[in-house]
Amino acid sequence: MKPKSSIKTDKAPAPIGTYSQAVKTGNTLYVSGQIPLDPESMQVVRESFSAAANQVFCNLKAIAEAAGSSLSDTVKLNISLRDLANFPVLNEIMAEYFTEPYPARAVVGVTSLPMDVDLEIEAVLVTT
Repeated sequence: MKPKSSIKTDKAPAPIGTYSQAVKTGNTLYVSGQIPLDPESMQVVRESFSAAANQVFCNLKAIAEAAGSSLSDTVKLNISLRDLANFPVLNEIMAEYFTEPYPARAVVGVTSLPMDVDLEIEAVLVTT
């Protein structure tokens, strides 16, 4: 097995359990599911779904950058939504963070998420 390292940054929420913000092995970065937590206050962003989604992507971006990467290296996103009616808004916000070729993606509807949030996104990035 290739060596693996844990990625940590104070620009994204600290883990609230027994996991790393991300783990890098070789040229692959696995980013743990991010919810809309503000890293400074550790409070959930709840003003709107758009604000929450933007916070999640900011958290993902901060972790990618802490690993010496960027969101443009994302190859896969796994997204959990409590309300699939937010899918169109999610697409609009994703377009602010990604350009073609877009990452592969799975979106699933779920009944609950940690801290009663509306979305959680995990990512896989491949760097050069």
